[in-house]
Amino acid sequence: MKKLNFMMATALAAGLIAGTAAAQEKVRIAFIDPLSGPFATTGTQGLAIYRHTVNELVNEPDALLDGQAEFEMVPFDNKISAKESLIQLQVAMDQGIRIIAQGASSGVASALTEAIAKHNRRNPDDPVIFLNHSAVDPALTNDKCQFWHFRFDANSDIKMDALTDDIAANPDIKKVYVIGQDYSFGKAVAAAAERFLKEKRPDIEIVGNELHPIGKVKDFTPYARKIVGSGADAVITGNWGGDMVGLGKAVMGAGFDKPIYTYYGATSGITAAFGEEGDGIVKLVGAGQVNPAPSPDAQAFIESFYESFPDLDLGQPQMANVAPMLAAAINEVGNATDIKAIAYALEGMEHDGILTGKTVMRESDHQAIQTVTVQGQTPDVAFQYDKSGRGMNAETIVEMASKDSATSCEMKRP
Repeated sequence: MKKLNFMMATALAAGLIAGTAAAQEKVRIAFIDPLSGPFATTGTQGLAIYRHTVNELVNEPDALLDGQAEFEMVPFDNKISAKESLIQLQVAMDQGIRIIAQGASSGVASALTEAIAKHNRRNPDDPVIFLNHSAVDPALTNDKCQFWHFRFDANSDIKMDALTDDIAANPDIKKVYVIGQDYSFGKAVAAAAERFLKEKRPDIEIVGNELHPIGKVKDFTPYARKIVGSGADAVITGNWGGDMVGLGKAVMGAGFDKPIYTYYGATSGITAAFGEEGDGIVKLVGAGQVNPAPSPDAQAFIESFYESFPDLDLGQPQMANVAPMLAAAINEVGNATDIKAIAYALEGMEHDGILTGKTVMRESDHQAIQTVTVQGQTPDVAFQYDKSGRGMNAETIVEMASKDSATSCEMKRP
């Protein structure tokens, strides 16, 4: 009897150990973005948003596969280089990671999309999925679309549609200057600005449309002089990181006191750099909002983010949708290893985004459709950026922005 009891106890212990191991199964997500160099703040902020969302909304008891698994973010520094990103992608895949997250730079996203598609063609039984949280070149969900890529941010055309609505409603704007970084995203912003302004306000004159080298301009003063000299009533730019700081400071320092419409003109040191000078001038178009918080749950989520990461900002609200939607897809499939089934589960998914409201992953092109806001820099906010005493406040809110917009995507599914 004692021997039987010992065997039963041993079996029970083994079962408990196995159950504990199952409960601690890690679903690893490779985060491939800049964590060093001039754009490191963008990547560091993004990683923090992921980790906070995972901790608050996914890694709770019974949330993922009935508590048998949890997400783990695994950071890889790509130094904002497409070449380095491909190296880090291979390193991640060599470690067995099959879920890739990236967003800083559409050029990088394009390289990753092509590499992942190539891998999946060669390895149909071992595919990789790409969760794009902020690379917004429209081509990625149009001519370059592919089944394994999902974009959770509004693309630059969707954002420009909302931004130019704001411009079109302002009769004081008669001349616009467009300036951006010389790569795929900057070119997409310029093309969309031309197209939408022509449609909505054909009387507006585009008095400048130029691109500059990304991350290489040390002094934006010559560009600022041209903008002021053009007589522009507004500026549109897709600049981000150090290029946004340099351009904004130079333009406002040259005496320009009219609207500067941006895609990334806040947080990551940008708001602090602009300071009081940017109040009432700097505008930001983006998916979702932080100020004001769209709901009590959102308020609590934002507050807990700043408690956990007091030196960072929740500057990319749409990123809070990625992990919960991935978790919902995994739960629907019933396991975290069937990547193809998870991708199919994401198609057409509807999600109540904590900071974006109703969000749909459009089946036709894997483009998220969600709330887009045009915001303005002001000291009158609940949640400040960069500990600067100011932040961005939603002024125009467009729910399910561009939900019926056309796409040239011809999705080929496995």
